[in-house]
Amino acid sequence: MDFILTREQKSMQKAAREFLRTECTGEFVREMETDDAGCTPEFWRKMAQLDWMALTVPEQYEGVGGSLIDLVLMLEEMGRACVPGPFFSTVVLGITAIVECGSDAQQRKLLPQIADGQLVLSLAAAEVGTTRWNPNLITVEAVADSDGFVINGTKLFVADAHTADYIICAARTSGDSADPTGITLFLVDAGTAGLELKSLKTIGGDKQSEVGFKNVRVRKENILGRLGDGGTHLKRIMQVAAVGKCAEMVGGAQRVLEMSSAYAKERQQFGKPIGSFQAIQHHCANMLIDLEGSRYITYKAAWMLDNRLACDKEVATAKAWVSEAYKKIAALGHQVQGGAAFMAEHDMPLFSRRAAAAAVTFGDTGHYREAIAGLIGL
Repeated sequence: MDFILTREQKSMQKAAREFLRTECTGEFVREMETDDAGCTPEFWRKMAQLDWMALTVPEQYEGVGGSLIDLVLMLEEMGRACVPGPFFSTVVLGITAIVECGSDAQQRKLLPQIADGQLVLSLAAAEVGTTRWNPNLITVEAVADSDGFVINGTKLFVADAHTADYIICAARTSGDSADPTGITLFLVDAGTAGLELKSLKTIGGDKQSEVGFKNVRVRKENILGRLGDGGTHLKRIMQVAAVGKCAEMVGGAQRVLEMSSAYAKERQQFGKPIGSFQAIQHHCANMLIDLEGSRYITYKAAWMLDNRLACDKEVATAKAWVSEAYKKIAALGHQVQGGAAFMAEHDMPLFSRRAAAAAVTFGDTGHYREAIAGLIGL
């Protein structure tokens, strides 16, 4: 495992940071939090022109053919800028699902359009009544009909469903409510009759919806993968999503450290910079310690996933550790930067709110600690 970035990866990181520095300011992010769409068409188009949506699309489908490590590096830069919009739901969740289990016909139809920025995707997995994260706990039912399936039930926390062209729905086609072998993934056109969306207010300022499926009809050819095989694919998708969220958190933590250390060098108290005081020095040092550990385990988990190695423990460790680390770094960032950093006009609340939201997305630390305990035989 080599942590040294290639020349191309360094160039991609630099270009992404320069673009986001001018196009995705804190003011723009705050504006998008109150915007109904959550992202402007112009911003989405500019990202598409940079081939960001094509990053992990295979070359034969007009993509860049990048690795999961490439995606992690891009998400790190996006987390550093709190990028709004449906990139994560489309690229991390949607493309992973289609590449992982889509047929050749589905890939040829969808991937070039996604790569070009023409299509937005979303994934509907979590459900009403689940108190803890469990992607296999599926009760939304898909019943076979003459020419396809009829889906009924409600999904929660469906990211960017309001702008999605397709929603990938995990529905139960057989078995009990927690049986992974009875889950099937369906590609549902967002214009299908019977879909009902209700906007949810979130601490992270992102756009999530409650999505109701009322006699939603889906044709057989819109199954992703094989009937009843969705649980296996969903596990892979959720692991990629968890590592991707870790990468976003690493980027956000990096920016919080940069803001805090810059403030500590400039802010004067008792005739000297506050960074000369041991308490502030230790705060910043602790932030860096947590950040470097977070980056290492995120890259390791991403590399193992990319190489199809068994990494349940590594992914669970990364999500548990980085979630806690980001929250601690954000809290220390507020302490270092003082009262002004709690004002809505300051950038710090963007990061502390996202730290709280990311910690529970795709499973909280309690979920992953239980998973780790099981993996080590406890």
